[in-house]
Amino acid sequence: MSKPYTAQQFSEAVPVQASDAAIRFEAVSKTFPARGGGAAVPALADLDLAVPAGSILGVIGRSGAGKSTLIRLVNGLEKPTGGRVVVDGTEVSALDEAGLRDVRRRVGMIFQHFNLLSSRTAYDNVALPLEIGGVPQATIQSRVGPLLELVGLADKRNRYPAELSGGQKQRVGIARALATQPKVLLSDEATSALDPETTRSILDLLSSINKELGLTILLITHEMSVIRAVAKEVAVLDGGRVVEHGEVFDVFTRPRHPTTRSFLSSETGHALPPFLRERLRPDASPGSETAIRILFRGRHATDPVVSQLTRDFGLDVNILSGSVDEIAGRPFGTLVVGLKADAPTIERVLSFLTSRDLDAEVIGHVS
Repeated sequence: MSKPYTAQQFSEAVPVQASDAAIRFEAVSKTFPARGGGAAVPALADLDLAVPAGSILGVIGRSGAGKSTLIRLVNGLEKPTGGRVVVDGTEVSALDEAGLRDVRRRVGMIFQHFNLLSSRTAYDNVALPLEIGGVPQATIQSRVGPLLELVGLADKRNRYPAELSGGQKQRVGIARALATQPKVLLSDEATSALDPETTRSILDLLSSINKELGLTILLITHEMSVIRAVAKEVAVLDGGRVVEHGEVFDVFTRPRHPTTRSFLSSETGHALPPFLRERLRPDASPGSETAIRILFRGRHATDPVVSQLTRDFGLDVNILSGSVDEIAGRPFGTLVVGLKADAPTIERVLSFLTSRDLDAEVIGHVS
């Protein structure tokens, strides 16, 4: 039996300097030529983005936002119209075909639909890029077996894709992407074709690979739940531009751009339950309560706010909805309360809450 694939073995080929950016997009633009007499199609516009070495950065955007173009620039499948794409210190956008072949050995990629060869076993699919690269058979054998162990498929080495589940196929795809010992792993909607439970297991595997091997991962997705599960940073792409970028916790708990807010509408803390949405009105009416949404983050995330409001303001606090969760290992919660109070009192309540680093806003009125 082959030995497990260790971080030391991988790091001999993949030295990681966490302070450096593994991938840099510098004022990158990409315009596709017009077809059939139509106008040229701008895919990316003056885009700046850095992916720290050893991190997982998730890029999220709607269809047509430029995600696929962005990831294809990294391995030279597309060339920018303007700007620079730098991977591991090499300007990919300036390379000829021979130079691109060298970069692609340092950049692994996993795909939404696996892209396995049906006529080859799991072992042979993983070995394929090494065979194409002219790697000796002894080296191939010493590398492929441990990679199959790493992704939990040591007992499936002789199975063909038709005999594997979707999750197992994707694990083969991940092992194949790691075969050339890359420094960067690109994930293009790699979980979109999988069920939720399998998606979770694949994301756990990517997180483990990132931690154990120090591999930089650029992850493209249209699902905030994927970003939340595995990424350390997130960049939101809209119309070919990065409209928001930061640590996952900060972006999730304080989204600034409307596109980000729309993606978060189904995430914990951002969606109101249907029964509350139906009762919510923009204007006050006789006997109605002012509905205030409080987001708990930071050092006061676990403070007993309801009892403080009752004690300090002499108010009856009606809890309309709420949840408590964890994002990026830090507590985060939301609470919607109803208060019967005049406008000056509501303003004092909002000031009290914001002074404790809690986000608070009036979202309407409930009869």
